[in-house]
Amino acid sequence: MPQTPHVERHFRASESVRDVVIGMADGLTVPFALAAGLSGAVATTNVIVTAGLAEIAAGSIAMGLGGYLAARSDAEHYASERERERIEIGEKPAEEEAEVEQVFRGYGLTPEECAPIVERLRKRPDAWIDFMMRFELGLEKPNPKRARMSALTIASAYTVGGLVPLAPYFAFTGARAALSVSAIVTLAALCVFGYIKGRFTGTGPARSALQTMLIGGLAAGAAFAMARAVS
Repeated sequence: MPQTPHVERHFRASESVRDVVIGMADGLTVPFALAAGLSGAVATTNVIVTAGLAEIAAGSIAMGLGGYLAARSDAEHYASERERERIEIGEKPAEEEAEVEQVFRGYGLTPEECAPIVERLRKRPDAWIDFMMRFELGLEKPNPKRARMSALTIASAYTVGGLVPLAPYFAFTGARAALSVSAIVTLAALCVFGYIKGRFTGTGPARSALQTMLIGGLAAGAAFAMARAVS
């Protein structure tokens, strides 16, 4: 009797989603707060649009650079720890073998069951180092393109997110009217963004949408209050 193939559906793009979340969340809240703060100081939208576009450009560059430097730091940390493990395996093999056994004993294996595994790893130094990096240090080998991808993803998400609350200021000439529409559009965008994020990550889409809208709305409100206080 033919069997249905077992297909495992695991989400494997958590780093990319994290970058989109970081960029989009800031892009939706910071430009909104700037535009909202300026809406109380000026009557027309020309100055607000100019300032908003400048903020989106500067913010996307800064956020992208931050993502790039963070990813580069992760890669450099991984490389330094891997070199340290290589030296320790060469200079202190007995201690490293004991650490391998300790890892497997944590999964319920006996010393007798661990012995052949340790012996196999001893004959494969690169695999041994990979094992120690993952199971002793909890470090995964970073994607060599991660830094560039992170920078582009965060910057792009920030730009897209920033244009959402700014869009009504292109359509209206009065700042107060644009602000009201911008607030509604920003909350709706946060809700949609949270729903999509929930679908991709496997969490409840409705819960994710509500959570993102509430947290993003509170952040935007707090930023708006500070911007208004300064202006």
